[in-house]
Amino acid sequence: MGQSNEIGVFKEATFNRFGLTSAILLIVGCLGGITVGLGAVDNIFALILVVMLTMTTLSLLLALAPMKYIINVGIVAVLVDVILITYYVFT
Repeated sequence: MGQSNEIGVFKEATFNRFGLTSAILLIVGCLGGITVGLGAVDNIFALILVVMLTMTTLSLLLALAPMKYIINVGIVAVLVDVILITYYVFT
């Protein structure tokens, strides 16, 4: 039952592809830049992680990959960015 609901969400995401593409581009790109600016530029592992996830998401958007992949990688990129932003703000 959970599988059909999940498929419906991605089907709706595919229908709204252009609106979601602009939102994902803005959110992932800006959060990646903020993360690098706050301190990821000093730590090579954090920089590699942020750049790899951000560029993967943006490459999938550019390649018109299925929305399922774009959303999943975008969520991971946003989570990593938010975790690193909170770390750099509080240290």
